[in-house]
Amino acid sequence: MSARNRRLPRHRAWPLTTTDISESLGPFMTRVTDLAFLTGHDSGTLVLGVEWIAPNPRNYGRGVHPDMVGFRIDVHPVDATERAAIRAVLRAQALPELRAWITRATDAAETWRMTDHQHYWRMADGRCTAAPGR
Repeated sequence: MSARNRRLPRHRAWPLTTTDISESLGPFMTRVTDLAFLTGHDSGTLVLGVEWIAPNPRNYGRGVHPDMVGFRIDVHPVDATERAAIRAVLRAQALPELRAWITRATDAAETWRMTDHQHYWRMADGRCTAAPGR
């Protein structure tokens, strides 16, 4: 993605690419309904997030559109000078964990699939740690 189209300041970069995620997830990529490369404010140590969007009604009996049900992945920007090192760690550790999380979620019981769930990966001091969300 060119610098002109990516809408990030020059000192920020995304640690992963669409290709990195697609190669890691393989056939599970078809279950991803939204892959977002965030451009907002600094996310702190957060670098990668995944959310299961359940088919539960959000308000007064109206359900979620079927196209929204599935996995949403967010890639958070990092300092451009640290991108290569963070990318290597994420490809080695976080992406296999992401695939395992999606695999487990796909095979989960109906009660799990009927509620939203999140999972995050953070980078601090060169180490990647996973943290369950809600």
